[in-house]
Amino acid sequence: MAVTASSSEPAPRVLVVDDDPELRQFLRQELEVEGYGCDTAAGGTQALTKIRNSNWDLVVLDWTLPDFSGVEVCRRMRGAQDTTPVLMLTARDDVKERVEALDAGADDYLTKPFSIEELLARVRARLRRKGLDQGSGDGVLRLGDLALNPGSHEVNRGGEEINLTVREFELLQHLLEHSGQVRKRQEILESVWGPTFVGDDNLLDVYVRYLRRKLEPAGKPTLIQTVRGVGFMAKEGTLKA
Repeated sequence: MAVTASSSEPAPRVLVVDDDPELRQFLRQELEVEGYGCDTAAGGTQALTKIRNSNWDLVVLDWTLPDFSGVEVCRRMRGAQDTTPVLMLTARDDVKERVEALDAGADDYLTKPFSIEELLARVRARLRRKGLDQGSGDGVLRLGDLALNPGSHEVNRGGEEINLTVREFELLQHLLEHSGQVRKRQEILESVWGPTFVGDDNLLDVYVRYLRRKLEPAGKPTLIQTVRGVGFMAKEGTLKA
């Protein structure tokens, strides 16, 4: 399914970062065939330079790089308040390492070896969600003293700004759009991670924990409720001790 862009809208731009020249070139060719604007980098230093000097809609980032790791690239991006979505590629499949990548700010995680069809599907899903964030005119979503603005990508509670990663924002937006409704785990995963998600659904629990840490300080009502055996729901609850 190739991307089509109108004359007034440039094609989405993807930066591929990998130290394997054959894989790097292969991914670039496949992405360009799909209609994306694409460039590549062979290491972390080169990637960060290109990220600083240009705007990207997605970074496809390998974990293992010759100068420093993709995880470190991700940390530096987030430290510079760069919220460009990151799809991490890695041969590592340990839960602790997946959590490390997510903690560093990665938005998605694809284990090598992977099929090009799955990678392209994840790229499409990621860019669709990014486009919806940028073009949303649905207005501010509210729950108690929490406000989420889909257009400006801002979140605050009680007037205090809350910094979220792209994936945390999308998860919170999904829950708020269905406020008061129980959302099944699979429904959330397919909406936020994409319909082709086939990874460990424990990632959802990890992200819910991230959101709760940021959204629910002591003395404030809880906002994300766990419905055991089913999923989660955005609804004000008891005060957090």
